[in-house]
Amino acid sequence: MPQSVIVDLHISADEFLRHYQGAARQVSCHSRDGRRIRFPTNILQRFVRHDGIHGTFRIDIDENNKLLEVHQIG
Repeated sequence: MPQSVIVDLHISADEFLRHYQGAARQVSCHSRDGRRIRFPTNILQRFVRHDGIHGTFRIDIDENNKLLEVHQIG
């Protein structure tokens, strides 16, 4: 059964540029329920603004912890 993880992200434009250039390939953060999660940087590219990535995101994963979808919810 799919599940959702809610994360609040605040990644500056400079920090995300390191990810974009390949220096870092994964984002590591804590979900709102306290779990530490890691996911590929590239799933956030469509959310990048001039000041980086800021907001609340819902990450949907399947029962094998494979990414299904990412939505910005706030």
